Amino acid sequence: MAMMIFSLWQFCLLSLLLSYGVVELQASHHVYSNLQTTQLTSTQPQAKDPYRTGYHFQPPKNWINDPNGPMIYKGIYHLFYQYNPKGVVWGNIVWAHSTSTDLVNWIPHEAAIYPSEPSDINGCWSGSATILPGGKPAMLYTGINPQNQQVQNLAFPKNLSDPFLREWVKVPQNPLMAPTQANQINVSSFRDPTTAWLGPDKRWRLIIGSKRDQRGLAILYRSKDFMHWTKAKHPLHSKEKNGMWECPDFFPISKTSSVGLDTSTYGPNVKHVLKISLDNTRKEYYTIGTYNISKDIYIPDKGSVESDSGLRYDYGKFYASKTFFDSAKNRRILWGWINESSSVNGDVKKGWSGLQAIPRTIVLDKSGKQLVQWPIVELEKLRTKEVKLPSTVLKGGSLHEVFGVTAAQADVEVAFEISDFKKAEVLDPSWTNPQILCSKKGASVKGGLGPFGLLTLASKDLKENTAVFYRIFKSHNNYKKYVVLMCSDQSRSLSLLATL
Repeated sequence: MAMMIFSLWQFCLLSLLLSYGVVELQASHHVYSNLQTTQLTSTQPQAKDPYRTGYHFQPPKNWINDPNGPMIYKGIYHLFYQYNPKGVVWGNIVWAHSTSTDLVNWIPHEAAIYPSEPSDINGCWSGSATILPGGKPAMLYTGINPQNQQVQNLAFPKNLSDPFLREWVKVPQNPLMAPTQANQINVSSFRDPTTAWLGPDKRWRLIIGSKRDQRGLAILYRSKDFMHWTKAKHPLHSKEKNGMWECPDFFPISKTSSVGLDTSTYGPNVKHVLKISLDNTRKEYYTIGTYNISKDIYIPDKGSVESDSGLRYDYGKFYASKTFFDSAKNRRILWGWINESSSVNGDVKKGWSGLQAIPRTIVLDKSGKQLVQWPIVELEKLRTKEVKLPSTVLKGGSLHEVFGVTAAQADVEVAFEISDFKKAEVLDPSWTNPQILCSKKGASVKGGLGPFGLLTLASKDLKENTAVFYRIFKSHNNYKKYVVLMCSDQSRSLSLLATL
Protein backbone atom coordinates (compact mmCIF):
# COMPACT_ATOMS: atom_id res chain seq x y z
CA MET A 1 0.00 0.00 0.00
CA ALA A 2 1.19 3.53 -0.61
CA MET A 3 0.13 7.05 0.25
CA MET A 4 1.72 10.12 -1.31
CA ILE A 5 1.56 13.89 -1.19
CA PHE A 6 3.00 16.15 -3.91
CA SER A 7 4.50 13.88 -6.49
CA LEU A 8 4.34 13.34 -10.23
CA TRP A 9 4.41 9.62 -10.85
CA GLN A 10 4.07 6.65 -8.59
CA PHE A 11 5.47 3.45 -9.93
CA CYS A 12 6.62 -0.09 -9.30
CA LEU A 13 9.68 -0.67 -11.42
CA LEU A 14 9.75 -4.45 -11.44
CA SER A 15 9.39 -4.44 -15.21
CA LEU A 16 9.69 -0.77 -16.19
CA LEU A 17 12.60 -0.35 -18.59
CA LEU A 18 14.83 2.64 -17.88
CA SER A 19 18.38 3.11 -19.03
CA TYR A 20 20.27 3.48 -15.79
CA GLY A 21 23.46 5.38 -15.16
CA VAL A 22 25.09 6.61 -12.02
CA VAL A 23 26.71 10.01 -12.12
CA GLU A 24 29.60 10.29 -9.69
CA LEU A 25 28.82 13.46 -7.78
CA GLN A 26 31.48 15.60 -6.18
CA ALA A 27 31.46 19.06 -4.69
CA SER A 28 34.40 21.13 -5.82
CA HIS A 29 35.62 24.50 -6.92
CA HIS A 30 38.21 25.51 -9.47
CA VAL A 31 40.05 28.76 -9.94
CA TYR A 32 39.02 30.81 -13.00
CA SER A 33 40.93 34.05 -12.58
CA ASN A 34 39.41 35.63 -15.68
CA LEU A 35 35.87 35.11 -14.36
CA GLN A 36 36.25 36.07 -10.71
CA THR A 37 34.69 39.48 -11.29
CA THR A 38 32.15 38.48 -13.96
CA GLN A 39 28.55 38.96 -12.86
CA LEU A 40 25.10 40.02 -13.95
CA THR A 41 24.40 43.73 -13.73
CA SER A 42 21.01 43.04 -12.12
CA THR A 43 20.87 42.19 -8.41
CA GLN A 44 17.80 40.01 -8.95
CA PRO A 45 17.75 36.41 -10.25
CA GLN A 46 16.55 35.90 -13.80
CA ALA A 47 12.79 35.39 -13.94
CA LYS A 48 12.97 32.43 -16.34
CA ASP A 49 15.75 30.55 -14.54
CA PRO A 50 14.37 26.97 -14.36
CA TYR A 51 17.07 25.75 -11.97
CA ARG A 52 16.69 28.33 -9.22
CA THR A 53 15.35 26.77 -6.04
CA GLY A 54 12.42 27.75 -3.87
CA TYR A 55 13.17 25.71 -0.75
CA HIS A 56 16.93 26.08 -0.41
CA PHE A 57 18.98 28.99 0.87
CA GLN A 58 20.82 30.93 -1.82
CA PRO A 59 21.63 34.62 -2.40
CA PRO A 60 20.25 36.45 -5.47
CA LYS A 61 23.47 36.08 -7.45
CA ASN A 62 27.14 35.03 -7.56
CA TRP A 63 29.19 32.16 -6.14
CA ILE A 64 28.70 30.59 -2.71
CA ASN A 65 30.29 27.62 -0.99
CA ASP A 66 30.89 26.45 2.60
CA PRO A 67 28.38 27.27 5.36
CA ASN A 68 30.26 28.98 8.18
CA GLY A 69 29.53 29.63 11.84
CA PRO A 70 25.81 28.75 11.99
CA MET A 71 24.36 29.60 15.39
CA ILE A 72 21.42 31.05 17.29
CA TYR A 73 21.78 34.29 19.27
CA LYS A 74 18.96 35.98 21.20
CA GLY A 75 16.36 34.02 19.26
CA ILE A 76 17.85 34.87 15.85
CA TYR A 77 19.42 32.22 13.62
CA HIS A 78 22.61 33.25 11.85
CA LEU A 79 24.11 31.71 8.73
CA PHE A 80 27.46 32.88 7.43
CA TYR A 81 28.85 31.43 4.23
CA GLN A 82 31.72 31.71 1.75
CA TYR A 83 30.72 34.18 -0.95
CA ASN A 84 32.19 35.92 -3.97
CA PRO A 85 30.50 39.36 -4.14
CA LYS A 86 32.01 40.02 -7.56
CA GLY A 87 31.43 36.91 -9.66
CA VAL A 88 29.97 33.45 -10.23
CA VAL A 89 33.18 31.44 -9.71
CA TRP A 90 35.29 30.95 -6.61
CA GLY A 91 37.39 33.99 -5.65
CA ASN A 92 37.28 37.29 -3.67
CA ILE A 93 35.88 35.27 -0.76
CA VAL A 94 34.16 37.02 2.15
CA TRP A 95 31.84 35.82 4.92
CA ALA A 96 28.36 36.72 3.74
CA HIS A 97 25.73 36.87 6.48
CA SER A 98 21.98 36.33 6.73
CA THR A 99 19.60 36.01 9.67
CA SER A 100 16.26 34.33 10.24
CA THR A 101 13.71 33.64 12.96
CA ASP A 102 12.59 30.34 11.42
CA LEU A 103 15.46 28.98 9.25
CA VAL A 104 13.19 29.42 6.23
CA ASN A 105 12.84 33.15 5.58
CA TRP A 106 16.15 35.02 5.57
CA ILE A 107 17.27 38.64 5.80
CA PRO A 108 20.62 39.44 4.10
CA HIS A 109 23.17 41.72 5.77
CA GLU A 110 26.49 43.23 4.78
CA ALA A 111 29.48 40.90 4.76
CA ALA A 112 30.45 40.08 8.34
CA ILE A 113 34.12 39.17 7.82
CA TYR A 114 36.29 40.22 4.89
CA PRO A 115 40.04 40.60 4.20
CA SER A 116 41.36 43.61 6.09
CA GLU A 117 44.33 42.55 8.25
CA PRO A 118 47.70 40.92 7.52
CA SER A 119 46.44 37.65 8.99
CA ASP A 120 43.61 37.39 6.44
CA ILE A 121 44.53 39.83 3.66
CA ASN A 122 44.54 37.08 1.03
CA GLY A 123 41.30 35.43 2.08
CA CYS A 124 38.82 34.78 4.87
CA TRP A 125 38.12 31.07 4.67
CA SER A 126 35.89 28.75 6.66
CA GLY A 127 35.41 28.56 10.41
CA SER A 128 32.95 28.04 13.24
CA ALA A 129 31.05 29.83 15.98
CA THR A 130 31.40 29.12 19.69
CA ILE A 131 29.01 30.53 22.29
CA LEU A 132 31.10 31.48 25.33
CA PRO A 133 29.81 31.39 28.95
CA GLY A 134 27.43 34.31 29.34
CA GLY A 135 26.20 33.99 25.78
CA LYS A 136 28.91 35.90 23.90
CA PRO A 137 29.55 34.52 20.37
CA ALA A 138 33.13 34.02 19.19
CA MET A 139 34.08 33.31 15.59
CA LEU A 140 37.25 31.40 14.72
CA TYR A 141 38.16 31.29 11.04
CA THR A 142 41.05 30.58 8.69
CA GLY A 143 42.83 33.54 7.14
CA ILE A 144 45.39 33.60 4.36
CA ASN A 145 48.36 35.83 5.21
CA PRO A 146 50.70 37.70 2.81
CA GLN A 147 52.87 34.58 2.51
CA ASN A 148 49.76 32.57 1.53
CA GLN A 149 50.02 30.60 4.76
CA GLN A 150 46.84 29.38 6.43
CA VAL A 151 46.45 30.82 9.94
CA GLN A 152 43.62 30.95 12.48
CA ASN A 153 41.91 34.16 13.54
CA LEU A 154 39.32 35.28 16.07
CA ALA A 155 36.53 37.85 15.79
CA PHE A 156 33.82 39.04 18.19
CA PRO A 157 30.60 40.98 17.62
CA LYS A 158 31.05 44.72 17.94
CA ASN A 159 27.70 45.24 19.63
CA LEU A 160 26.24 42.40 21.73
CA SER A 161 22.96 44.29 22.10
CA ASP A 162 22.38 43.92 18.35
CA PRO A 163 20.59 40.57 17.87
CA PHE A 164 21.52 40.67 14.17
CA LEU A 165 25.28 40.90 14.97
CA ARG A 166 25.86 43.06 11.92
CA GLU A 167 29.42 44.14 12.75
CA TRP A 168 32.39 42.05 13.80
CA VAL A 169 35.76 43.07 15.23
CA LYS A 170 38.95 41.06 14.77
CA VAL A 171 41.21 40.78 17.82
CA PRO A 172 44.59 42.53 17.50
CA GLN A 173 46.40 39.36 18.62
CA ASN A 174 45.55 37.57 15.33
CA PRO A 175 46.66 35.10 14.20
CA LEU A 176 46.14 32.98 17.31
CA MET A 177 47.34 29.73 15.71
CA ALA A 178 49.83 29.46 12.86
CA PRO A 179 52.26 27.02 11.23
CA THR A 180 55.82 27.35 12.52
CA GLN A 181 59.09 25.54 12.03
CA ALA A 182 58.70 24.15 15.53
CA ASN A 183 55.20 22.67 15.13
CA GLN A 184 55.88 21.39 11.58
CA ILE A 185 52.32 22.13 10.45
CA ASN A 186 51.76 22.17 6.69
CA VAL A 187 51.37 25.87 5.79
CA SER A 188 48.97 25.14 2.93
CA SER A 189 46.92 22.49 4.77
CA PHE A 190 45.83 24.01 8.07
CA ARG A 191 42.26 25.25 7.98
CA ASP A 192 38.64 25.25 9.10
CA PRO A 193 38.64 25.42 12.94
CA THR A 194 35.67 23.72 14.62
CA THR A 195 33.32 24.92 17.31
CA ALA A 196 35.31 24.75 20.55
CA TRP A 197 34.24 22.66 23.54
CA LEU A 198 34.98 23.13 27.23
CA GLY A 199 36.49 20.20 29.11
CA PRO A 200 36.11 19.30 32.80
CA ASP A 201 39.48 20.96 33.42
CA LYS A 202 37.93 24.29 32.25
CA ARG A 203 40.15 24.39 29.19
CA TRP A 204 38.80 24.97 25.72
CA ARG A 205 39.56 22.56 22.92
CA LEU A 206 39.12 22.67 19.16
CA ILE A 207 40.40 20.84 16.12
CA ILE A 208 41.71 22.10 12.78
CA GLY A 209 41.90 20.09 9.59
CA SER A 210 45.33 19.25 8.21
CA LYS A 211 47.51 16.53 6.70
CA ARG A 212 51.02 15.16 6.93
CA ASP A 213 52.00 13.54 3.66
CA GLN A 214 48.74 11.67 2.91
CA ARG A 215 47.67 11.17 6.53
CA GLY A 216 44.57 13.20 7.42
CA LEU A 217 44.85 15.01 10.74
CA ALA A 218 42.48 16.61 13.23
CA ILE A 219 45.04 18.84 14.97
CA LEU A 220 44.03 19.52 18.57
CA TYR A 221 44.51 22.86 20.35
CA ARG A 222 43.76 23.82 23.98
CA SER A 223 43.22 27.18 25.69
CA LYS A 224 42.37 28.50 29.15
CA ASP A 225 41.11 31.90 27.97
CA PHE A 226 40.10 31.41 24.30
CA MET A 227 42.90 33.76 23.28
CA HIS A 228 46.11 31.84 23.88
CA TRP A 229 46.09 28.42 22.24
CA THR A 230 48.58 25.57 22.63
CA LYS A 231 48.92 22.72 20.16
CA ALA A 232 48.56 19.27 21.71
CA LYS A 233 51.35 16.74 21.23
CA HIS A 234 48.98 14.42 19.39
CA PRO A 235 45.98 14.92 17.08
CA LEU A 236 42.48 14.16 18.28
CA HIS A 237 42.36 11.60 15.47
CA SER A 238 44.15 10.79 12.22
CA LYS A 239 43.97 8.35 9.36
CA GLU A 240 46.50 7.24 6.76
CA LYS A 241 45.84 7.58 3.01
CA ASN A 242 43.04 10.11 3.50
CA GLY A 243 44.83 13.25 2.38
CA MET A 244 43.73 16.66 3.62
CA TRP A 245 40.87 16.76 6.13
CA GLU A 246 38.80 19.86 5.37
CA CYS A 247 35.93 21.30 7.39
CA PRO A 248 36.09 18.88 10.33
CA ASP A 249 33.11 18.79 12.67
CA PHE A 250 33.16 17.17 16.10
CA PHE A 251 30.12 17.00 18.34
CA PRO A 252 28.36 14.89 20.99
CA ILE A 253 25.12 13.00 20.39
CA SER A 254 22.81 11.33 22.88
CA LYS A 255 22.61 7.54 23.08
CA THR A 256 19.25 7.60 24.85
CA SER A 257 17.34 10.62 23.54
CA SER A 258 16.54 12.55 20.36
CA VAL A 259 17.40 15.80 22.13
CA GLY A 260 20.43 17.61 20.74
CA LEU A 261 23.45 18.31 22.92
CA ASP A 262 25.64 21.33 23.48
CA THR A 263 29.09 20.78 22.01
CA SER A 264 30.70 20.69 25.48
CA THR A 265 28.46 17.83 26.71
CA TYR A 266 30.08 14.55 27.71
CA GLY A 267 29.14 11.55 29.87
CA PRO A 268 28.22 7.86 29.85
CA ASN A 269 25.12 8.33 27.68
CA VAL A 270 26.96 10.29 25.02
CA LYS A 271 28.66 9.20 21.81
CA HIS A 272 30.71 11.52 19.61
CA VAL A 273 30.67 12.12 15.87
CA LEU A 274 33.68 13.17 13.81
CA LYS A 275 32.89 14.36 10.29
CA ILE A 276 35.61 15.09 7.76
CA SER A 277 35.53 16.44 4.20
CA LEU A 278 38.19 14.79 2.05
CA ASP A 279 39.96 17.26 -0.22
CA ASN A 280 41.30 14.42 -2.39
CA THR A 281 37.87 13.10 -3.37
CA ARG A 282 35.51 15.98 -2.50
CA LYS A 283 33.37 13.59 -0.50
CA GLU A 284 32.77 13.62 3.22
CA TYR A 285 32.37 10.89 5.78
CA TYR A 286 31.47 10.64 9.43
CA THR A 287 32.34 8.15 12.12
CA ILE A 288 30.66 7.47 15.44
CA GLY A 289 32.83 6.66 18.39
CA THR A 290 34.10 7.40 21.88
CA TYR A 291 35.86 10.55 23.02
CA ASN A 292 38.35 9.81 25.79
CA ILE A 293 38.27 13.21 27.42
CA SER A 294 41.14 12.54 29.84
CA LYS A 295 43.50 11.59 26.99
CA ASP A 296 41.89 13.90 24.39
CA ILE A 297 41.66 11.07 21.85
CA TYR A 298 38.72 10.09 19.68
CA ILE A 299 38.32 6.38 18.89
CA PRO A 300 35.81 5.40 16.16
CA ASP A 301 33.62 2.40 16.87
CA LYS A 302 34.53 -0.87 15.18
CA GLY A 303 33.40 -0.75 11.56
CA SER A 304 33.12 3.05 11.54
CA VAL A 305 35.68 4.19 8.96
CA GLU A 306 36.71 7.24 6.91
CA SER A 307 36.54 5.72 3.43
CA ASP A 308 34.16 4.70 0.64
CA SER A 309 32.84 1.90 2.85
CA GLY A 310 32.09 4.42 5.61
CA LEU A 311 29.05 6.54 6.41
CA ARG A 312 28.08 9.72 4.60
CA TYR A 313 25.42 12.33 5.35
CA ASP A 314 24.57 12.50 1.68
CA TYR A 315 25.60 10.72 -1.52
CA GLY A 316 24.89 13.67 -3.80
CA LYS A 317 26.77 16.93 -4.15
CA PHE A 318 27.06 17.70 -0.47
CA TYR A 319 30.27 19.03 1.05
CA ALA A 320 31.85 21.22 3.74
CA SER A 321 28.95 20.52 6.10
CA LYS A 322 28.65 22.15 9.49
CA THR A 323 26.36 21.47 12.46
CA PHE A 324 25.34 23.68 15.35
CA PHE A 325 23.38 23.20 18.57
CA ASP A 326 20.05 25.00 18.50
CA SER A 327 19.65 25.84 22.20
CA ALA A 328 16.15 27.26 21.62
CA LYS A 329 14.73 23.89 20.51
CA ASN A 330 17.38 21.51 21.87
CA ARG A 331 18.32 20.01 18.54
CA ARG A 332 21.43 19.71 16.39
CA ILE A 333 21.05 21.11 12.90
CA LEU A 334 23.13 20.22 9.85
CA TRP A 335 24.00 22.58 6.99
CA GLY A 336 25.88 21.61 3.82
CA TRP A 337 27.00 23.16 0.54
CA ILE A 338 25.58 21.98 -2.79
CA ASN A 339 27.55 22.72 -5.95
CA GLU A 340 25.36 21.87 -8.91
CA SER A 341 26.29 20.06 -12.11
CA SER A 342 26.04 23.09 -14.39
CA SER A 343 29.03 24.30 -16.41
CA VAL A 344 30.96 27.50 -15.73
CA ASN A 345 29.43 29.03 -18.87
CA GLY A 346 26.00 28.04 -17.60
CA ASP A 347 26.72 29.65 -14.24
CA VAL A 348 27.84 32.86 -15.91
CA LYS A 349 24.66 32.90 -17.98
CA LYS A 350 22.31 32.37 -15.06
CA GLY A 351 24.34 34.61 -12.75
CA TRP A 352 24.76 32.35 -9.76
CA SER A 353 26.45 29.17 -8.57
CA GLY A 354 25.87 27.05 -5.50
CA LEU A 355 23.31 26.84 -2.72
CA GLN A 356 22.95 25.48 0.78
CA ALA A 357 21.23 22.16 1.37
CA ILE A 358 17.97 22.11 3.29
CA PRO A 359 18.85 22.20 7.00
CA ARG A 360 18.29 18.90 8.78
CA THR A 361 18.05 17.71 12.34
CA ILE A 362 20.29 14.78 13.20
CA VAL A 363 20.00 12.18 15.96
CA LEU A 364 21.60 8.83 16.68
CA ASP A 365 19.85 5.79 15.28
CA LYS A 366 18.55 3.27 17.84
CA SER A 367 21.26 0.86 16.68
CA GLY A 368 23.92 3.36 17.68
CA LYS A 369 25.71 2.71 14.41
CA GLN A 370 24.56 5.60 12.22
CA LEU A 371 22.83 8.97 12.27
CA VAL A 372 19.23 9.69 11.31
CA GLN A 373 18.41 12.93 9.50
CA TRP A 374 15.16 14.75 8.84
CA PRO A 375 14.39 18.14 7.27
CA ILE A 376 13.63 20.78 9.91
CA VAL A 377 9.93 20.99 10.70
CA GLU A 378 9.85 24.71 9.84
CA LEU A 379 9.99 23.85 6.14
CA GLU A 380 6.37 22.80 6.33
CA LYS A 381 5.53 26.52 6.37
CA LEU A 382 6.27 26.56 2.65
CA ARG A 383 3.62 23.98 1.85
CA THR A 384 0.61 25.09 -0.19
CA LYS A 385 -1.94 23.46 -2.52
CA GLU A 386 -1.87 19.98 -1.06
CA VAL A 387 -2.41 17.14 -3.52
CA LYS A 388 -3.22 13.68 -2.20
CA LEU A 389 -3.25 10.25 -3.76
CA PRO A 390 -5.41 7.72 -1.92
CA SER A 391 -3.89 4.43 -0.82
CA THR A 392 -3.09 2.41 -3.92
CA VAL A 393 -1.97 -1.16 -4.47
CA LEU A 394 1.15 -1.21 -6.65
CA LYS A 395 1.63 -4.13 -9.00
CA GLY A 396 4.81 -5.01 -10.86
CA GLY A 397 5.38 -2.71 -13.82
CA SER A 398 2.49 -0.39 -12.95
CA LEU A 399 2.52 3.41 -13.17
CA HIS A 400 0.18 5.79 -11.38
CA GLU A 401 0.23 9.47 -12.24
CA VAL A 402 -0.51 11.96 -9.48
CA PHE A 403 -2.59 14.72 -11.04
CA GLY A 404 -2.59 18.31 -9.90
CA VAL A 405 1.12 18.85 -9.37
CA THR A 406 2.35 21.59 -11.70
CA ALA A 407 5.22 23.08 -9.69
CA ALA A 408 8.82 22.27 -10.56
CA GLN A 409 9.50 21.90 -6.85
CA ALA A 410 7.32 19.77 -4.62
CA ASP A 411 7.51 18.55 -1.04
CA VAL A 412 6.75 14.83 -1.08
CA GLU A 413 5.65 12.53 1.72
CA VAL A 414 5.25 8.92 0.69
CA ALA A 415 4.78 5.75 2.71
CA PHE A 416 5.13 2.24 1.26
CA GLU A 417 3.65 -0.70 3.12
CA ILE A 418 5.16 -4.08 2.25
CA SER A 419 2.96 -7.11 2.86
CA ASP A 420 5.45 -9.89 2.13
CA PHE A 421 9.17 -9.68 2.90
CA LYS A 422 9.89 -13.26 1.87
CA LYS A 423 10.70 -12.11 -1.67
CA ALA A 424 13.58 -9.89 -0.53
CA GLU A 425 17.01 -10.77 -1.92
CA VAL A 426 19.88 -11.59 0.41
CA LEU A 427 22.38 -8.75 0.71
CA ASP A 428 25.81 -9.91 -0.41
CA PRO A 429 28.32 -9.00 2.37
CA SER A 430 30.70 -7.69 -0.32
CA TRP A 431 28.20 -4.93 -1.19
CA THR A 432 29.59 -2.26 1.12
CA ASN A 433 29.35 0.80 -1.16
CA PRO A 434 25.72 1.99 -1.59
CA GLN A 435 26.57 4.17 -4.59
CA ILE A 436 28.11 1.27 -6.51
CA LEU A 437 25.22 -0.97 -5.49
CA CYS A 438 22.74 1.59 -6.87
CA SER A 439 24.63 1.36 -10.15
CA LYS A 440 24.59 -2.43 -10.25
CA LYS A 441 21.00 -2.68 -9.05
CA GLY A 442 19.57 0.13 -11.15
CA ALA A 443 16.03 1.05 -12.03
CA SER A 444 15.91 -1.46 -14.89
CA VAL A 445 17.14 -4.41 -12.83
CA LYS A 446 14.38 -6.63 -11.50
CA GLY A 447 14.65 -7.60 -7.86
CA GLY A 448 12.76 -9.47 -5.18
CA LEU A 449 11.43 -6.37 -3.43
CA GLY A 450 12.00 -3.42 -5.71
CA PRO A 451 12.78 -1.21 -7.31
CA PHE A 452 9.73 0.87 -6.36
CA GLY A 453 9.38 4.60 -5.81
CA LEU A 454 8.84 7.84 -7.69
CA LEU A 455 9.41 9.34 -11.11
CA THR A 456 9.96 13.06 -10.55
CA LEU A 457 10.34 15.90 -13.06
CA ALA A 458 8.86 13.55 -15.65
CA SER A 459 7.87 14.60 -19.16
CA LYS A 460 4.54 13.39 -20.54
CA ASP A 461 6.22 10.68 -22.59
CA LEU A 462 8.51 9.73 -19.65
CA LYS A 463 11.59 10.09 -21.84
CA GLU A 464 12.84 12.63 -19.33
CA ASN A 465 12.57 11.94 -15.62
CA THR A 466 14.51 11.48 -12.42
CA ALA A 467 13.77 8.19 -10.67
CA VAL A 468 13.95 7.96 -6.88
CA PHE A 469 13.49 4.37 -5.78
CA TYR A 470 13.98 1.76 -3.10
CA ARG A 471 15.07 -1.86 -2.78
CA ILE A 472 14.78 -4.08 0.25
CA PHE A 473 17.31 -6.80 1.06
CA LYS A 474 17.59 -9.46 3.75
CA SER A 475 20.62 -9.26 5.98
CA HIS A 476 23.08 -12.00 5.01
CA ASN A 477 23.59 -13.11 8.61
CA ASN A 478 20.06 -12.63 9.95
CA TYR A 479 17.10 -13.19 7.65
CA LYS A 480 14.80 -11.43 10.14
CA LYS A 481 16.64 -8.14 9.59
CA TYR A 482 16.34 -6.05 6.46
CA VAL A 483 18.39 -3.41 4.68
CA VAL A 484 16.73 -0.64 2.64
CA LEU A 485 18.63 0.85 -0.30
CA MET A 486 17.50 4.25 -1.62
CA CYS A 487 18.79 5.37 -5.03
CA SER A 488 18.27 8.14 -7.55
CA ASP A 489 18.67 7.74 -11.30
CA GLN A 490 19.61 10.95 -13.10
CA SER A 491 20.46 9.36 -16.44
CA ARG A 492 17.19 10.64 -17.92
CA SER A 493 17.23 13.96 -16.08
CA LEU A 494 16.66 17.02 -18.23
CA SER A 495 19.47 18.96 -16.55
CA LEU A 496 21.91 16.11 -17.16
CA LEU A 497 20.81 15.50 -20.75
CA ALA A 498 21.38 19.16 -21.49
CA THR A 499 25.05 18.82 -20.54
CA LEU A 500 25.82 15.56 -22.35
